[in-house]
Amino acid sequence: MKIIVKDGLARRGEFQTVHGTVQTPAFQNVATAAAIKGGLSAHDLKDNQCQVMLCNTYHLHLRPGDEVVKQAGGIHRFTGWQGPVLTDSGGFQVFSLAKLNNIKEEGVTFASHIDGRRIFMGPEESMQIQSNLGSTIAMAFDECVKNPAPYAYAKEASERTIRWLERCKAEMKRLNALPDTVNPRQLLFGINQGCCFEDIRIDNMKRIAAMDLDGYGIGGLAVGEPKEEMYRIIGEIEPYMPTDKIRYLMGVGTPGNIITAVKLGVDLFDCVMPSRNARHGHVFTWEGIINLNNAKYINDFEPIDRRCTCEACTKHSRAYIRHLLKAGEMLGMRLAVIHNLHFYNELMAQIRLAIEEGRYDAFYEQYVDKLDMRI
Repeated sequence: MKIIVKDGLARRGEFQTVHGTVQTPAFQNVATAAAIKGGLSAHDLKDNQCQVMLCNTYHLHLRPGDEVVKQAGGIHRFTGWQGPVLTDSGGFQVFSLAKLNNIKEEGVTFASHIDGRRIFMGPEESMQIQSNLGSTIAMAFDECVKNPAPYAYAKEASERTIRWLERCKAEMKRLNALPDTVNPRQLLFGINQGCCFEDIRIDNMKRIAAMDLDGYGIGGLAVGEPKEEMYRIIGEIEPYMPTDKIRYLMGVGTPGNIITAVKLGVDLFDCVMPSRNARHGHVFTWEGIINLNNAKYINDFEPIDRRCTCEACTKHSRAYIRHLLKAGEMLGMRLAVIHNLHFYNELMAQIRLAIEEGRYDAFYEQYVDKLDMRI
């Protein structure tokens, strides 16, 4: 991670990978099952300034199967996306979607949410799946604890996550040395855990930082706790995060969340919200959030956002997209998703510019509340 310039704690940088250089701060567009929900392809992502595509290890392991993706030549050839791809470890889905049977030191045995079949996943299995996918960045397998959690259990889960990380690192080293590995330069990110207990978080961060990984995620936040708690935890652990490694706040979030987290020193984000909300007619603009389902847009022939240069805004009106959504036409969802992803990627470009020009505080004050406001 190369830091080009800082404005306070906000960092404008570049993160080099085998599949291209990421200009940070950056937002990863979430392609859960190797596609953006709403009918977008990898080529649409390129047209909308996407830098990193995020795919889901758990879902791709269940279908089509990571071995199938490996036979295709890896996730890049499978999808047609040529830029960096981050795959999560599957840990969050194992703990949130699947019916758990047992958590042991070896890993987790659970029932698939699709057909109920029993599956085992531990650090080695997660690394093997991600190696088969051939992603640019693999996330370590961690234990995701519901928040709030008892202190004793949060501590126990943090310790287990660190032990699992050591196993992930060793397994990735082995996999990257194999002759048939899809991406022998795959990177590994560790994940900071510890719920909202700052002493557990700080201890965890110090210990995983000492492992000299390629980057560091902050996990287990934005799972129901007040946003002020999330910001507090980021502020507590930031001094202990390596300054020369990329920092990734997992599963976050709203424009206001991102603007604040950048101010606290975070570089990388992801969230399903822009595409999910778009499919229900909720779209982001530089004046705030609008709901295209509202009757007032029936005769509104303006673009979603006059400032926006996406396909939806340059070619179509609010009235037309509202009609498509109400009629159940897939094109309506597609155009709304295109707009929201374009908006998020343009937001990140404006964040980078504000940091470069030393005016991030002013940018923060202007937009942190405005962009999360419903019009």
